[in-house]
Amino acid sequence: MVARNSHAAEIRSTRRAPRRAAIIGGMAELAHSADIWDAEAAADYDTPGTGMFAPDVLGPAVDRLAELAGGGRALEFAIGTGRVAIPLAGRGVAVSGIEFSPDMLARLRATMDEAALSVTPGDMAHATAPGGDNGYRLVYLVFNGISNLLDQSEQVACFRNAARHLEPGGRFVIELWVPDLRSLTPGRSAVVFQAEDGYIALDTFDVLNQRVVSHHFSIEDGKQARLFRSPHRYVWPAELDLMAQLAGFELESRHADWRGAAFTSESTSHVSVYRLSARS
Repeated sequence: MVARNSHAAEIRSTRRAPRRAAIIGGMAELAHSADIWDAEAAADYDTPGTGMFAPDVLGPAVDRLAELAGGGRALEFAIGTGRVAIPLAGRGVAVSGIEFSPDMLARLRATMDEAALSVTPGDMAHATAPGGDNGYRLVYLVFNGISNLLDQSEQVACFRNAARHLEPGGRFVIELWVPDLRSLTPGRSAVVFQAEDGYIALDTFDVLNQRVVSHHFSIEDGKQARLFRSPHRYVWPAELDLMAQLAGFELESRHADWRGAAFTSESTSHVSVYRLSARS
């Protein structure tokens, strides 16, 4: 992860909020998304024009999703503050969302009201958006969102929930990083994946349980550091494909980024498009 480029590093930093005050404790204490994505994290989340909000990062994603929506309705799982949904709606796509964090949703509501962009509060693995019975042509989950579900069964439930919302032949799009376990030498459990002035980010791995905690250290005054941590369950592309099959999907395409670069053994992330069987 150390050698990845800046774009790939941003893709890895799911919902990065480095100015967040420290969260103390182990994996169990980090398992509650509402506690992690609270008002302080939500306030720090948007970085207009830079990072994951940079035009060269966000633009290709919106372009591809608008193409896949094809004039139909789109649903974003874990819509957050509307980073993708707002510009996608600006393209004329009818977008709805599901969001677990009340504070992230409040930030979105400061920009767009319910009439302009409908959001259902709840868990993306189980909540049902209006028109959820085969009412959408596209469901999408970007920026490593599925890894925020910490159990394999919940990740499978997320695929099944996407299937329930999609019309036959509809598509479910997932953007996710590729686990970089090759960086772990024997006896080592931590890897630095980004380091720059005033900011260091590293992952600690629990390979037995397929878990990782991302630690983001922000050094604000040259002496004191603040820490934001988020837990994830990492998923291999082949495992993701099996989850898709269990929910009635088949893999339609996989690329290394939103621009359509070839996915190879050296790719650090992927954008996978799954198509729901017409029989589902």
